[in-house]
Amino acid sequence: MSFDPHFAPDGASTRSLLPIAKPAFKKWLAEQPESRQAWIASSGFTAEPGSLLLLPDDGGALYGWDKSDFWSFAALPGKLPAGNWQIALTLPADQANNAALAWGLGNYAFTRFKSKPGKEAKPRLAWPAAADRAHVSRLMDGMALARDMINTPANVMGPTALAATAEEVAKTYGAEFRVIVGDELLTENYPTIHAVGRAAADAPRLIDLRWGPEDAPKLTLVGKGVCFDSGGLDLKSSANMKLMKKDMGGAAIVLGLARTIMDAGLKLRLRVLIPAVENAVSGNAFRPLDIITTRKGMTVEIGNTDAEGRLILCDALAEADREKPDLLLDLATLTGAARVALGPDLVPVYTADEGLAGEILAAGERENDPFWRMPLWKPYRRMLDSKIADINNASDSTHAGSITAALFLQEFVSPNTLWAHFDVFGWNPAPKPGRPEGGEAMALRALFSMIRQKFSV
Repeated sequence: MSFDPHFAPDGASTRSLLPIAKPAFKKWLAEQPESRQAWIASSGFTAEPGSLLLLPDDGGALYGWDKSDFWSFAALPGKLPAGNWQIALTLPADQANNAALAWGLGNYAFTRFKSKPGKEAKPRLAWPAAADRAHVSRLMDGMALARDMINTPANVMGPTALAATAEEVAKTYGAEFRVIVGDELLTENYPTIHAVGRAAADAPRLIDLRWGPEDAPKLTLVGKGVCFDSGGLDLKSSANMKLMKKDMGGAAIVLGLARTIMDAGLKLRLRVLIPAVENAVSGNAFRPLDIITTRKGMTVEIGNTDAEGRLILCDALAEADREKPDLLLDLATLTGAARVALGPDLVPVYTADEGLAGEILAAGERENDPFWRMPLWKPYRRMLDSKIADINNASDSTHAGSITAALFLQEFVSPNTLWAHFDVFGWNPAPKPGRPEGGEAMALRALFSMIRQKFSV
């Protein structure tokens, strides 16, 4: 694990931490000894969510617990004094898992480039008795991997490094691994991946990971791996370019999800396809109004070189679709329009299948990892019409940018393939408990839950 989740050793001496919901507080208080009632009354503690009260004479601590908030326990690492603590409640398995996961993620910090990371003593939590330690740990590891990758700057996490990270994950779980690099992409017919990445010093590549028995149900994950996006010749402004190290967020989340799936040993034939590029500017950069013939054979007119993510994804999706997987999911930091529509927290999901949409939304609600279904509105497909090619990669309209991007991707997936597209942000713009400012593994927990339930034997 890339960070210390600060769990107390088994058998260690602990202090009591009592989470108490505000509706139950008055009844609980009335049952306490008068001396404790007086102390609590004098403190002004009323079990407001997130509030903490240390009790005298090593009586432990009270914590205002919001049962509906998955992240409630994530605030505690920053509130409790150092020492070993134990939750003084018998939590059911689902709440125990959530409490442990939120606590662990509340300790996440990206310190790789700190010359002197902080070493102050911190509180540690005893594992809740009913928690599934393996399940919680694999989710923490998968999310930390994705967060670390997104947080790593582009001069360190370029296409070569992204491929090396994927190869390390593959080796850990005995997965097959292959990378197609540079001009080999043209030889093997991945022209749009090559076109987008050829201007960069770090050559473009397609990462291909396979794991699991060949006769198992097929799950294919595709992740956008633009390690840095300058916008290409349609250059971004400095403000819009600043965060573009995170434009490989889809690839990072897909790789974290794949790690979680393999660690859990799900009965699947898993394939991961990550087109990894840097969208740079040089004399051989692709240009506005160029026309590229894609892997599928469709021709694409380049309306904007800054709509590059859908270009690298279209070749990867065409290859994924060729194998007719039982489920095909792609994740991409694809459009600013998605953020305008839904903000940084909600992940738009696009799928034509009602049953799959229901499963995804239910998993998001169950895991407190939310989605919002968006329409694949066919009348907007005309916004991508080209006068001289089969399709344009960008609309001239300022409307429906996330929808038209999804409609572009849909062109490269067969109608009978069970497919969903997620336009993730992959970033926390402001710190919240368990979610520090920086890279975020949005959708990972919910998608793992959905996949595990869908393919359970």
